[in-house]
Amino acid sequence: MFSDDKPHEECGIVGAYIPEENVAQTLFFGLFALQHRGQESAGIATSKGERIGIKAKMGLVSQVFREETLSGLPGHLGIGHTRYSTMGGSKEYNAQPLLANGQRGQIAVGHNGNVINAADLRIELAEEFGATFNKTSDTEVIAELFAKAPGANWFEVSAYAMRRLKGAYSLVIMTKDQLIAVRDPIGIRPLCLGTLNGGWVVASETAALDNLGAEFVRELEQGETLVIDKDGVKSKIWSGARPNHAMCIFEQIYFARPDSILNGELAYETRRRLGAAVYREHPVDADIVVGIPDSSTPHAVGLAAAAKIPYVEAIIRNRYVGRTFIQPDQHSRSQGVKTKFNAMRGVVEGKRLLVVDDSIVRSTTVTRIVKMLRKAGAKEIHMRVASPPIKSTCHFGVDMATLGELIAYNKTVDEIRDYIGADSLAYLSVEGLHQAVRAPDKTYCNGCLTGKYPIPVQLEMNKLELGITQGI
Repeated sequence: MFSDDKPHEECGIVGAYIPEENVAQTLFFGLFALQHRGQESAGIATSKGERIGIKAKMGLVSQVFREETLSGLPGHLGIGHTRYSTMGGSKEYNAQPLLANGQRGQIAVGHNGNVINAADLRIELAEEFGATFNKTSDTEVIAELFAKAPGANWFEVSAYAMRRLKGAYSLVIMTKDQLIAVRDPIGIRPLCLGTLNGGWVVASETAALDNLGAEFVRELEQGETLVIDKDGVKSKIWSGARPNHAMCIFEQIYFARPDSILNGELAYETRRRLGAAVYREHPVDADIVVGIPDSSTPHAVGLAAAAKIPYVEAIIRNRYVGRTFIQPDQHSRSQGVKTKFNAMRGVVEGKRLLVVDDSIVRSTTVTRIVKMLRKAGAKEIHMRVASPPIKSTCHFGVDMATLGELIAYNKTVDEIRDYIGADSLAYLSVEGLHQAVRAPDKTYCNGCLTGKYPIPVQLEMNKLELGITQGI
């Protein structure tokens, strides 16, 4: 259950083709570096050229896999996935990678994103190809489509699939002897390529490549398909791909690790510019700048530099507390926030604070933090948010809560300020955001901020829709 002030992560994917090596451990450490993108389930599939072996369960990467588990997944080729459910319930049968069978044999698929026409495609694939479905995620629809689609090679299959899929999908796909990577024609979710020990690695973020000691080669283009096998890497971009990517703007603001490269630039540096930009738009006098840890730290550092006000660590985060979104009721969530953060009275007492957050969704966390800082003796609390107000839901793989739960959909900025108890509140403008991320015209999806999406969407979507249609 979504509960705090952050958009919820999506999924992390990784794939490896390294001749003469067993890649299961490589995939494990790649997923470990991508754990921030999803914490519900984890899975790895591998092959040594004969058949696909797979292990996927509920839990964190370190909970699902042990040394003996990885040793039972031999092979020089494999894919991995760590999940947060955006379509389909949080059930073990939806843990990825998922297997599917077709005319080219068995495949395994890992997916980051959200396919908005999955319900219709499920019906169409059952009628056209006799596809059967026993899970409730859009990834199963993708797997069946790639397994059964016509085509003389994987580039033709991928082009056929791209013509039919609508939404966001960065994919890792494997056969018993090939690795395929796909980034959707809009380029909403990130995907990158690296080299390692004479082989190849693909991953959601460059931070995973760094964690493996791989050399970053490049980010995949929108509409690009890679096929990696014993002959090396082949690439083709679908003719119907969008001229410019529409990557999710929240990859830059919050999702990706700050040490990842996005659109050719380190995310940390982009976030520093976001913080500086919101201060330039909304300056205020203060004694110290405070970031809400850990995701807002780069934004706060950038704001402090622009404001020439000292940046101080005044809020301590307990990194061993579970994420508050898993708590079942509001009381438990509030208690989780209390346990997660603590203010240092000696730092904030009698001070005018300029508190920086990267985003506000519901306001659960930020409201509690303002109260906590007041109790610790803060004289004034001025909130600055290094992104625009979130006024609409996401349809491409991010859990933003419902329209009714989005505080900026229901309240003005002044009303939000009063609700959270701050002395002042200001958000970065959409124009300031685009300048800070150095976005060329018509790049990035910012539908959750503007209500304008790169492709038509329905106003509200139910992440459990496929399960409902099956009666699951």
